[in-house]
Amino acid sequence: MKNKITLLLVCALSIVVSNAQTIPNASFENWTSMGSYNNLDSWSTLNDMTASMSTFTCVKGTPGQVGAAYLKLTSKNVSGMGIMPGLAVCGSVDMATLQPTSGFAFTDRPSALTGKWQFMASGADQGFIAIALTKWDNTMMMRDTIASVYYPLSGMAMSWANFSIPITYLNGNDPDSCIIILSASQANGATTAANSYLYVDGLNFTGIVANIAHNSSNMNLVIFPNPTSDKLNIDLSILNNKKATIKIVDVTGKEIRSIEIQSVIEKTQLDISDLPKGNYILKVISSGEVITNNFIKQ
Repeated sequence: MKNKITLLLVCALSIVVSNAQTIPNASFENWTSMGSYNNLDSWSTLNDMTASMSTFTCVKGTPGQVGAAYLKLTSKNVSGMGIMPGLAVCGSVDMATLQPTSGFAFTDRPSALTGKWQFMASGADQGFIAIALTKWDNTMMMRDTIASVYYPLSGMAMSWANFSIPITYLNGNDPDSCIIILSASQANGATTAANSYLYVDGLNFTGIVANIAHNSSNMNLVIFPNPTSDKLNIDLSILNNKKATIKIVDVTGKEIRSIEIQSVIEKTQLDISDLPKGNYILKVISSGEVITNNFIKQ
């Protein structure tokens, strides 16, 4: 059983219709009984996949720090499947690929995700929290990433502690959807280890960031073809032979690749054939300026 999660929003990401501007079931009070186990309402976990082995990586903890319950994610060794991560996604997950396929409707621009947590990783494993705010672009027929966060959980928190994770915005647009990923394992490709855990309660978005673009330059970054399956061409003529760093990040903000260029040439080509299919952000950093654009790997 494949247990490495590629946390990418697919280009055909569907949106759960909702008028709410809050995180669904943010205090993890609501669960649905499946007979021998419970499923967390409004969130997707691996419980249905692992139920045949009577092993569950997402369970209800009590008492809660905010209400009566909290979320317990624990990576576990599942017979016939290997070590499965403790994972919860606010939205839906494709159980065949373990990729998020939807989030929840959301149009605000919060400055941070806050809540309470406990966590500890086994061995070299490490958990993470990721957030992506996106908007459908009818002209480009693709999702534009408005903001993203990829936050590895360093060290440990073995008693309840408050946290606040700042959200980085790529442009000044308003999103139309949000996805939140909570994982006890696999930060930056770490090997999943049994007994790594992440407990969470009282999630909340705080603050507002209005009309602030991430780009420190008015220059446009031209990339083509888009979508593409193997080669991505970048027009860097605007940089006039400067040094530059090219970064590819996924929609949650996780850095996938970083390339240093000592002297920019007009056209640069990247081989992206090894990237999983999905949406990505290309960043070019030069002389203190950051230029971004989105692309789709088919």
